[in-house]
Amino acid sequence: MPNVFIPREQRPGETRVAATPETVKRMTKAGLTVTLERGAGAAAFFPDSEYEAAGARLEDDAARGWSGADAVLAVTPPSPEAVAGLRKDALLVSFLAPHRETGLVRALAAGGASSLAMELIPRITRAQSMDALSSQANIAGYKAVLLAAVHLPKYCPLLMTAAGTVKPARFVIMGAGVAGLQAIATARRLGAIVEVSDIRPAVKEQVQSLGARFIDLPTAESGEGTGGYAREMGEDFLRRQREIVLQHVSQADAVITTALIPGKPAPRLVTREMVEAMRPGSVIVDLAVEQGGNCELSKAGEDVVHGGVTLLGPANLAATLPHDASALYARNVWALLQLLWKDGQLVVDTADEVIAGCLLTHEGRVVHGPTAERL
Repeated sequence: MPNVFIPREQRPGETRVAATPETVKRMTKAGLTVTLERGAGAAAFFPDSEYEAAGARLEDDAARGWSGADAVLAVTPPSPEAVAGLRKDALLVSFLAPHRETGLVRALAAGGASSLAMELIPRITRAQSMDALSSQANIAGYKAVLLAAVHLPKYCPLLMTAAGTVKPARFVIMGAGVAGLQAIATARRLGAIVEVSDIRPAVKEQVQSLGARFIDLPTAESGEGTGGYAREMGEDFLRRQREIVLQHVSQADAVITTALIPGKPAPRLVTREMVEAMRPGSVIVDLAVEQGGNCELSKAGEDVVHGGVTLLGPANLAATLPHDASALYARNVWALLQLLWKDGQLVVDTADEVIAGCLLTHEGRVVHGPTAERL
């Protein structure tokens, strides 16, 4: 029976795991042998004993786990040294960040293993259960609002007390994708007034259904891109957008930016001028900070205070809720693995649009077009 290996994540701060006892049980029931590096789920609060009860075997030697695997399931891009241990006929399923992990991509191609990048899963109806970007962005949007609330020097909801009325906090959410919509819903649950900016007019109805106000932008063109993402807009549009949004940001207690364009630097939405127009005590949470940031002054992994405004640049927010983040991600991975599991074998069917869409390397080549061109 094919052997699936789940390694312990090596990236600093990464607490998630690519399989949970729930998905291990499903894999073993389907006929796969599952080997887990000892302690792989500990940071996500899944003890080894639960994996053993689900049918997994424990492995102390990570290198032996990699070399003996028919498939490796991971969360973050592994090191080139780790993938060098993969057999030529093996599979790797993970987030692989091909736009920046060029050394890893070259190592995978050179070694001949097939790799499927979870961030390249096509955003089509058939692949919704495999959409790890969405499952993890949902968590990030939720946690971003909690971070903002913790750092605010005031309440979020309207309160009427014997000592007088406390006005509700005002949130501006920039970007109404998966993370943005969850941020809207969470901020509204906390009782905040929420305004939303997005270059895609089509999301206005979704925003309003969550109880937020949509900030209309005067443009004749849509910012709708492919796969539900926004597309890159010209500098003239971005300048006009900033002028309108400035009026709302200057009155906000908290701003959460979530705008990302696949494979490109994050668009600059919040300028120094906007930050300096905000009241002291206000908070900005930049969820795009790892791709350059939506805010001019934010820094990845750091809390910056500028003119009394706190700018949070959290990296990998999904890893701060590792138990549920792992549970969702593991189900995404298992859904993809089921497409590969045919007649007792793991088969890379390049005729399948989902597999073809997320296939990064195969048979010694980089088969993902944009990545091959970049290299």
